[in-house]
Amino acid sequence: MGEFFEYYFDRVFGLVLRLLGDRAAAEDVTQEVFFKVYRAAHQLDLARDPGPWLTAIAYNACRDLWRSSAYRMSGRSSSIDDEAIATPLVSTAGDPEHDVLMHERERLVRRALAELPEQLRTPVMLYDYQGMSHQEIATLLGIEHTAARKRYSRALAALAKLLKDSLG
Repeated sequence: MGEFFEYYFDRVFGLVLRLLGDRAAAEDVTQEVFFKVYRAAHQLDLARDPGPWLTAIAYNACRDLWRSSAYRMSGRSSSIDDEAIATPLVSTAGDPEHDVLMHERERLVRRALAELPEQLRTPVMLYDYQGMSHQEIATLLGIEHTAARKRYSRALAALAKLLKDSLG
């Protein structure tokens, strides 16, 4: 279990952190995810990749938190602007002006993502940051494949609208 934890921790924590946008909540939920994995370890099929199973557990744990009254009362966190959340898109070994512009674009995109409702933000996070296919997202969310693609498309349109003025 220790090796399993070490291997998958970053992947699970990164997903939860991106979905919740709050480091403290992400730490708690990630701990909950691995506790659930520990309790269900006897059900783990070693012949199959546990990645999708872990992603489903992590997403469901986030969804449970979103549904809780304590989370709704706390309001939306703005900590998605935390640099640790963002995956660097550019190398730091280049033109400094270009690097500054790219970091500003990343910040604006992260802020726009935080403004999206959970129903639209989740497909973007799962597809673009976790590398899941639309079919995998549909299965995870319990929706049809076409619905997952439509949500992703709507999310991109909403992001484009939010970013139109700031990115030009």
